[in-house]
Amino acid sequence: MKEQRFRNKITWFTFGFSLLVVWAHSYNAELYLGKTAEMAVVYRMEHWIGDGIGQIAVPGFFMISAYLFYRNYTWSKSWLTGKWMSRIRSVLVPFIAWNFLYYLGYVIGSRLPWMTDVVGKGVIPFTLPAAVDAVINYTYNYVFWYLYQLILLILLAPVLCVVLRNCVVGIIFQVLVWLLMAAGVMLPQLNLDALAYYSFAAYLAIHGRSYVEDAWNGKRGTVGACMLAVSVLAFWYGLRVAGPVYFVISRLLAVTGLWAVVPEDLLAEPKRLITYNFFLYATHFAFVRFINKAGTEVLPAIPAVPLVLYLLMPGMVLVISAVLGWGLRRWMPHIWRLLNGGR
Repeated sequence: MKEQRFRNKITWFTFGFSLLVVWAHSYNAELYLGKTAEMAVVYRMEHWIGDGIGQIAVPGFFMISAYLFYRNYTWSKSWLTGKWMSRIRSVLVPFIAWNFLYYLGYVIGSRLPWMTDVVGKGVIPFTLPAAVDAVINYTYNYVFWYLYQLILLILLAPVLCVVLRNCVVGIIFQVLVWLLMAAGVMLPQLNLDALAYYSFAAYLAIHGRSYVEDAWNGKRGTVGACMLAVSVLAFWYGLRVAGPVYFVISRLLAVTGLWAVVPEDLLAEPKRLITYNFFLYATHFAFVRFINKAGTEVLPAIPAVPLVLYLLMPGMVLVISAVLGWGLRRWMPHIWRLLNGGR
């Protein structure tokens, strides 16, 4: 496919994954209904969406990030240095800035009488150690565990470059990662499932660009549909045997299958709203929490309320983040570039 078509497809997929992340963090049945039979019904419906569909979002982010990082791979120090420098701006700086902003938000909110219950953490200490902890450990910005893992994976680039540049060694490495996952091995700091998604996409960027970037055709669509079918079966089997590795297989195949199924020619050039993906991801958790908590104060505690709110949450958060992002981009462009990683 042409370069512009490829970039458009990346933007649309990232936008879709950003909306799915909102569903993964919007569960509200118990908040509105307590531990009741009605809550259990709404809970199952929400988790069917959030766990069954929404959980492919972060694997999709890992795979897109890895593919773009290794897409023009060359074995040179200048290539790696350039990649690291660009990720400092697009990943590390926003990670620090947003974690600190969330910390300040919790500090201020915990001291406002009308916000204390919404924050729900008591009075947050305003000290240097607490601020450092909030930045490094994303203490008040839980969804940035993804960026923390991504930073670790980016730092692993010298190792991944060595093991993935050889076709056979790269396959052996990925098989080893899957075997470790199946055995329940835990690495310090780094999640093995994140490494599995990331290394798979990085391998494709180095050795399989034609499989990813060739123009869409019926054969590609059929293969993608088969991947999606196997993804559903792996998810169902994972539920039956309580096997986490099957969920990883399901999510990897779901992302890969969706990419193969969707024809790039059907995707229009993204409007500006569609390009606010990182900003939507960075802000959604605060808006979701506020909407759900505030809703309990003014909305009736009937099953339809949390369910409808849950279903509408991606759209509501998108509108709020888009308006805020538009304002920052227009009136505070330097702050916008800092928070949005130069995107």
